Amino acid sequence: MRHFDLNAILAEAHQEFPVAQRRPVIGITGNYGELTCKLGEGYYKQIVAAGGVPMIIPPVADKTVLADTLDRIDALMLSGGADINPLYCGEEPVPGLGGINSERDLPELLIARMAYNRQLPILGICRGIQTLAVALGGKVEQDIKLTTVKHSQDADRSEPTHSVSIEKDSTLYNIYGGSKLSIGNCQQSILYVNSFHHQAVSDAGPRFRVVGRAADGVIEAIESTEFKPILGVQWHPECMGADGLPVFQWLVDEARKFKEVKRVHHHTLTLDTHCDTPMFFPQDVNFSARDPRILVDLHKMTEGRQDATIMVAYLPQQSDQWQGVKGEKRAFADDIFDKIEQIVARNADYLALARTPQQLWDNKRAGRKSIMMGIENGLALDGDIHNIRHFKDRGIVYITLCHNGDNDICDSARGSETHGGVSAFGQEVIREMNRLGIMVDLSHAHEKSFYDALELSRTPIVCSHSSARALCDHPRNLTDEQMRALAAKGGVCQITLYHGFLKKEGEATILDAMQHLDHAIQVMGIDHVGLGTDFDGDGGIRGLANSSELTNFTRQLLARRYSDADIQKIWGGNFLRVMQQVQGNNG
Repeated sequence: MRHFDLNAILAEAHQEFPVAQRRPVIGITGNYGELTCKLGEGYYKQIVAAGGVPMIIPPVADKTVLADTLDRIDALMLSGGADINPLYCGEEPVPGLGGINSERDLPELLIARMAYNRQLPILGICRGIQTLAVALGGKVEQDIKLTTVKHSQDADRSEPTHSVSIEKDSTLYNIYGGSKLSIGNCQQSILYVNSFHHQAVSDAGPRFRVVGRAADGVIEAIESTEFKPILGVQWHPECMGADGLPVFQWLVDEARKFKEVKRVHHHTLTLDTHCDTPMFFPQDVNFSARDPRILVDLHKMTEGRQDATIMVAYLPQQSDQWQGVKGEKRAFADDIFDKIEQIVARNADYLALARTPQQLWDNKRAGRKSIMMGIENGLALDGDIHNIRHFKDRGIVYITLCHNGDNDICDSARGSETHGGVSAFGQEVIREMNRLGIMVDLSHAHEKSFYDALELSRTPIVCSHSSARALCDHPRNLTDEQMRALAAKGGVCQITLYHGFLKKEGEATILDAMQHLDHAIQVMGIDHVGLGTDFDGDGGIRGLANSSELTNFTRQLLARRYSDADIQKIWGGNFLRVMQQVQGNNG
């Protein structure tokens, strides 16, 4: 019989090449009982039907195993099962608590947090939605108080037994697109689901919003408030055949997008052109730990697949910071650069300094993250033109000429127009920076300083962390006229993530940053834009809160159908073109 003819079956499988289609891999947490890791068939069959490759993840709390697992999958599904130990929520057990599964609790809470940090798409089902909530700051009702809905049914698992009101502006509503939803009121629609649980999320926590409730108000669905592909449902779509399939199709589709993000980051050099992490060095931060005090460290850079950052020595403007002692400002910057070099030396297997674009690429190919160094505020020169050579020898790639106040080089966007633009000393500084191959950075500069420097400089200038004034009227942002002038001279504008430069009122998010980027591209062209986050200098917004979330930026670029070549330009290629030109002018 052909059914048992293994050779014939294999021959058929090998009639075309390749056999593997590189479908996205979905990791599914396995249940545990009777010394066995097991999984209901609905989970993996629905993943296959949705076009994914299922991979069962056993309940192992080894952090290295979990990290290696997450590096090999494209999305995570948290499956259903027993109760979660309430001690993880800081609560004592109530009499109605069911059987907890201690073998699963810690591994699944850990993998949920680690997947969240890595921006993996996540789907939580029944216990899985509760795991998401507990892992990320929410709480679970240990035993649902019965009202008008019986949540633990004895009907067949494929049978819908109650209704859920779905918010119309939600991912879940978009998943079903109205095809399985009944019309409710103007804000909600109704989805009919099965029901086999006595626990539910009681508090979704700060990272989620409730998008589905049962008739008695019990939370039935949550989704990310941070523009991340994370969704939790209380019912069991794996048991509902075609009616449940759209949820799995959503997960596989998001996994496919994440797989594409990983592909792009593999061959793209991702450079953030401005971060202020050295401001936190006095707090004795640990760059090799996932330190909650800073937005950029080795863990977050790795999670966000970020290759490089330009760390600046920021010098505060206030006069009471300085004693008037000759050399103190230079020494202040040198101390910061010393600490950067020490951090690199302590983490030499994973981190290296870079001074040129070629060194950045060499470090990437060697599997190392890169730090470039810059100066924010020309006060560091201490009024001495010879200090430019000193800092060039230390390895800096740019100097932001001023900060939030006029200095002896030029007027600031927040200054008092002391010089009417660039000072006589500032003219010398720009000429010397040109001669030595150091980029002139005009973020923070007054408009008159900007145009003076643009006219004076023999090489293109950069604005390492500025946004569009047409979208947010702030003197720190560039007008469209400035953008056009900058592009005409070959320079670049790096969109920044400081909320006050993205939106005048309300909370700025990743969507606002993308609007600023799109506007800059429309005005300047694709060859003159990039990203300068200002992380640890008050930069960071919902959706792009720290280095671990930078793959979300790429995800947005892909959603806007930018090509690989354009994405590389945005992700540092344009900035490095200017750097190459400036450094090539050294002579």
